[in-house]
Amino acid sequence: MYGERLERWSKAVEWPLTISALVFFVAYASQIITSPEGAWGAVAEATIWITWGMFLVDYLVRLTITEHRWRWFYRHLLDLAIVALPMLRPLRLMRFLTVVALVQRSAGNVLRGRVAIYTIGAALLIIVIAALAVLDAEQGAGNIDTFGEALWWAFVTMTTVGYGDYFPVTFTGRVVAAGLMVGGIALIGVVTATLASWIVERVSLDSSTAATATADQVEALRRELGEVRAMLEAAGDEK
Repeated sequence: MYGERLERWSKAVEWPLTISALVFFVAYASQIITSPEGAWGAVAEATIWITWGMFLVDYLVRLTITEHRWRWFYRHLLDLAIVALPMLRPLRLMRFLTVVALVQRSAGNVLRGRVAIYTIGAALLIIVIAALAVLDAEQGAGNIDTFGEALWWAFVTMTTVGYGDYFPVTFTGRVVAAGLMVGGIALIGVVTATLASWIVERVSLDSSTAATATADQVEALRRELGEVRAMLEAAGDEK
């Protein structure tokens, strides 16, 4: 009963929350990049608060209607982070990228396709979000003053290159940098694990194919020997 209610609620709010995440992302980016004032600034601020309220209501409803609340709570810490940290809300958009993986034929390819899609999509999204966050923290305080500079910094930090031409000087900026560096290491691990999984699957498939071919050859040879034996026995009986 609880599971059905939770599933119905999740399906009902899936698209509204995704659209609200996209709207939030646009409002959040416009606030940082263009620094709107007057009516536009008020609209952007109101949009951020309204979308935050939608995610908060969704989180509280799901926490209320679920059967095992504590289990659900520690299994959905990302949802809590989305409510607590506005910059993480656009990560909800990533779940819909798994639809592309459904065109894969085998189960292994479906899993690997999802991992690849999540990795690429999440990496790009995290780079943009980190660039916005560090620009918000560093603008006027350090040497990162434009979105282009922030995007370049986020890219070289995410890939663990770190040229050092741009760097954060504020506490908030350094926190963003630390999270981005950890994300870069995790990204490398995911790519390596995906490649290793593909190699292991190919080797396993080739071994299975070779074993099947060998078994078929042995069975064919056995049938031929049986036929030859039958012919010899028939010839001996005639004599």
